[in-house]
Amino acid sequence: MTDFFRIEIGKAAHGDSILAEWSDGGRTRRMLIDGGPRSEYETLVARLGQVPERERAFELIVLSHVDTDHIDGMVRLFAEAPENWPVTTKEVWFNGWDHLDSGTLGGRQGEFFSALLDHRLDPRQWNGSFDGHAVVVPDDGPLPTVKLGGGMKLTLLSPTPAKLAKMRDAWRRDLKGSGIKPGDLEAALEVLRGTKQYVPRDSDLLGSTRAGIDSILERQFNPDNAAANGASIAFLAEHPAGSCLFLADAHADAVCSSIARLLAERKLDRLRVDAVKVAHHGSKNNTDEALVALIDSPRYLFSTNGAIFKHPDEEAIARIIAGSPRPVTLHFNYLTEFNRKWQGPALQAKHGFSARYADEGPIVIELGK
Repeated sequence: MTDFFRIEIGKAAHGDSILAEWSDGGRTRRMLIDGGPRSEYETLVARLGQVPERERAFELIVLSHVDTDHIDGMVRLFAEAPENWPVTTKEVWFNGWDHLDSGTLGGRQGEFFSALLDHRLDPRQWNGSFDGHAVVVPDDGPLPTVKLGGGMKLTLLSPTPAKLAKMRDAWRRDLKGSGIKPGDLEAALEVLRGTKQYVPRDSDLLGSTRAGIDSILERQFNPDNAAANGASIAFLAEHPAGSCLFLADAHADAVCSSIARLLAERKLDRLRVDAVKVAHHGSKNNTDEALVALIDSPRYLFSTNGAIFKHPDEEAIARIIAGSPRPVTLHFNYLTEFNRKWQGPALQAKHGFSARYADEGPIVIELGK
């Protein structure tokens, strides 16, 4: 077996569900990032069920933040009894209330997932690479790095302490009227038991536009201010076979700041990577010119069917095409009315980019090839 790094952007409706697979010549290792919305849970489980039985111990599962299009499928997955899980994992990254309380995250589903992690995992498996503390980028000093098996290195880019502090307030507000106090995991578990959309029937829990690019670029960038998105866990994944930025729904300012620190450390002008999973499904509020100017990548990956928020926004895509130092390929996991314009040959020829659309299955990117 040779070195490889493969990324699958799964069919997750308007959300994210990403499977990363890699090898340094030995066995295949894996990481799951987010679980998508509840409506796509069966798709998630079916894909995980395709993993060979002998390889179902994942290196890491990351729940980037508590928005329902990222967390709901994960809550449903962990609501199953462990013996029914399609895969297991050595570690889970997720910032719960206790991490917020010490300078860190929020929401009803966040309490549910926290209660499940507390109920299902050894404490050393929850943010274990951070000694059980928050997954957070410090305000100064080197960016946190974590080495996984098989030659994979992760460099944390988001969230910052300030983003998590803002999320703490949003978490508390979201719990008002829910019957759950922040951090009361037993109360959260009790409420979860009565929430049919998450708990399986036999769960053990029951017992216990047309404008051209130039005109698009003239539109003002209005940064995303949503607390949950700002609290997103985003990171750079580097492997001998390739590299990728996994940006979740992170805010552009936090990611820019971290990349700038990394470039200063490495004495580089741009961060060269093989792929970028674009933040917030291609929202115009999460990708600005400053961020694109820090990155040199031939591939930009979009995860959304356009439902609810009509992503990706053409402003974000225009900024990527215009600001990249090389021709780029846009990869979409759905063909929709909101991204169809980018498949036009005349537009591609004029601006020097290409677009690829997944058919029935996920986007599959083989890095290093």
